[in-house]
Amino acid sequence: MVYNYNDYSMSGRYKATDKLSYVISNDYHLLQVMSRFGITLGFGEKTIYDVCRQANIDVDTFLLVLNYVKDGADGHPQKVDNISVPNLLDYLKRTHTYYLEYLLPSIRFHLLNAIDCSVKNEIAFLVLKFYDEYVEEVRKHMEFEETTTFAFVQKIIDGESVDLAKSHLLSRHSESIESKLKELKNLFMQYYPAKENNEKLNAVIISIYQAEEDLSSHCRVEDNIFSPAVRRLDKQNKLHNSERELEPVDEVSSQDDSLSEREKEIVVCVAKGMANKEIADKLCLSINTVTTHRRNIARKLSIHSSAGITIYAIVNKLVTLDEVNM
Repeated sequence: MVYNYNDYSMSGRYKATDKLSYVISNDYHLLQVMSRFGITLGFGEKTIYDVCRQANIDVDTFLLVLNYVKDGADGHPQKVDNISVPNLLDYLKRTHTYYLEYLLPSIRFHLLNAIDCSVKNEIAFLVLKFYDEYVEEVRKHMEFEETTTFAFVQKIIDGESVDLAKSHLLSRHSESIESKLKELKNLFMQYYPAKENNEKLNAVIISIYQAEEDLSSHCRVEDNIFSPAVRRLDKQNKLHNSERELEPVDEVSSQDDSLSEREKEIVVCVAKGMANKEIADKLCLSINTVTTHRRNIARKLSIHSSAGITIYAIVNKLVTLDEVNM
């Protein structure tokens, strides 16, 4: 595979052909995105495409989250036509693990080293108590998502019929979590007694600022990428329910040689270099269903090679040249 590398422009968006090392060099904060997708260090000079393929991560999904976080994770819903809900679900679960098992305990550890929690220092004791209550609130919120929301989403991933009247589960973010973190930060800055050396305390406050930004970004990913993607997948499940239950038959006798929407999706996947197993996982189909669709596509287009399908996809503007696996 040959790539045409260009220097990344800070005003642009990352592409599959960009080296992952460029991404991290431009913004180290994006290490968190990489880690939460289960991608580890040691990727050398590999491109985003190569690293994602090696880690079995959908490239479109990784790029959407990466660029969304890079650009500040605004409050606008994102286009989620070609992303993997299972990959997003894993991403969110790893984020929860990061908060509960590393970030929040780490802040508490440094908080204990920075303040005097002796009986005489009632303010320090109350600040620590306030922090512990905040952590418990975050834990309850994330446990609710793990046991209720994520379990609900897993049913949709598995192709089960669900009642999206319960879709409020997909956007159940407690604003009090973020507001309580701001309150803790303000308590330090406005009321905590001054000391000759506040370096440790300042470091804790900086960590709280960073946690606040990260938590805000996390909630926006859930609200503006994950929730729309889940709703789209549920709609897709309902539209193609019969397709998942019954294998499609060859359409030899059909007079209509135009591609269906599902067949166009498969053409796009083929053009991006995805194998049948990857296509099946991405579109929530069986491998046999994908194989049958590809046979129908070959018959309709009179094209039997992946290269030919790729050319068809480019000419018909189903993919751009940057997206193609060449």
